[in-house]
Amino acid sequence: MASGAGKILVVDDNAGIRRTLEILLPVHFSEVKTIPSPVTLVSTLEQFQPDVVLLDMNFHTSINTGNEGLYWAGEIKKMVSEVEVVLFTAYADIQLAVEGMKRGAFDFIVKPWENEKLVEVLTAARDKARKAKGVRPAPVTSEAPHAPQDLAPGQVGDPMFWGTSPSMKSIRKTLDKIAPTDATVLITGENGTGKDVLAREIHFRSLRRDRPMVVVDAGAITETLFESELFGHVKGAFTDAFTDHVGKFEQADGGTLFLDEIGNIPLHLQAKLLRVIQSRSIVRVGGTNAIPVDIRLICATNKDLEALVREGRFREDLYYRINTVHVALPPLRERREDIVPLADMFLKGFAEKYHRPLTGLAADAAGALQAQRWGGNVRELQNCIEKAVILSEGTVLTVSDLALDARSATGMTDSSDTAAEERLVRDAMLRTGGNVSAAAKLLGVSRPTLYAKLKKYGL
Repeated sequence: MASGAGKILVVDDNAGIRRTLEILLPVHFSEVKTIPSPVTLVSTLEQFQPDVVLLDMNFHTSINTGNEGLYWAGEIKKMVSEVEVVLFTAYADIQLAVEGMKRGAFDFIVKPWENEKLVEVLTAARDKARKAKGVRPAPVTSEAPHAPQDLAPGQVGDPMFWGTSPSMKSIRKTLDKIAPTDATVLITGENGTGKDVLAREIHFRSLRRDRPMVVVDAGAITETLFESELFGHVKGAFTDAFTDHVGKFEQADGGTLFLDEIGNIPLHLQAKLLRVIQSRSIVRVGGTNAIPVDIRLICATNKDLEALVREGRFREDLYYRINTVHVALPPLRERREDIVPLADMFLKGFAEKYHRPLTGLAADAAGALQAQRWGGNVRELQNCIEKAVILSEGTVLTVSDLALDARSATGMTDSSDTAAEERLVRDAMLRTGGNVSAAAKLLGVSRPTLYAKLKKYGL
């Protein structure tokens, strides 16, 4: 696209920065407008109709949380979805900028900036915005609304990643047998192992794949709303029940109902759930008619239900009712051969999402990933790669891009591990210009811990 095209709005409370950009940006944009705060942002968006908004993350000297920038980035995308938002941030706010990109921002620029990098990001954002405007209504992106919401960006629309570990191969064989049936499945495993992804895989490979899959976080429903949310209610059943409400069981009729975190349901509510599962019919709150429901039930939990049964905290009859087939997902530390392939998959997905020219993992990065404990399992690995992709500047992810917490590595005792930790600490201090607070934040450790590491390595 020719230079000098498109319109950009700069929102920054620093007068010097605004003046500098008013000189620099007209070479690359046909129109440049600057305002000192978001106070007039809404009216300016309506009148100026920019392609790109360069948005500062803090507008009050006494408040330096970056939350104001996150809020306005979200508001801009709500008001004009095709406008691309680039966040303007100090180094200490990089974590917030990463969060902003997860919420829809195109990219971020760190102050003080390099002109070449600034122009590169802003013009890329402009080109994307103008392309979207030229084919309105906007096309469906790689994160299509109809795609499963709970899948990771690297997995949206793709089959489940099985890997090569014996445990996952065994689970895959089990799914080959049970997926086409209506058997009730209980999925157990630690947080972050992918229980929700496995549940969706079962649904997608079932005969109900063309019918809805309704997901319920059972542990997050308040006790007062439990029956209404799951079974529905009729108009006038209680205060504020102004209309009939269809519950999750009815919404899933003909399809699959996935009850996540079922181990968190209070004991006195488990009896109500058991009755519906046994009868396959519901009675809405305030109603009298039994309504049959045809569902395939999948449940998941990170708790030891057998132990809860022994302790009298989970009904034994409900446990056996939901446990026709039990699938136990292994933690990532028990399938280490899958760590690097998983990381590669996430890298490709996030590189496309965040417009990064990444081709893969460097050898040191792959080794460091293998050495981690991954207490948060696949979800922690996914978040680690997402953050690294956003912060990366090269064509491959290096160990310094990953900024792994040395405390989470397995067996950091030999000399090579110590050397790797020292490199991480040294690189963090270099990248932050010696700012201990910023380096600690980048490494994911406390300041006292970083001071101890600096003393240890004589840095």
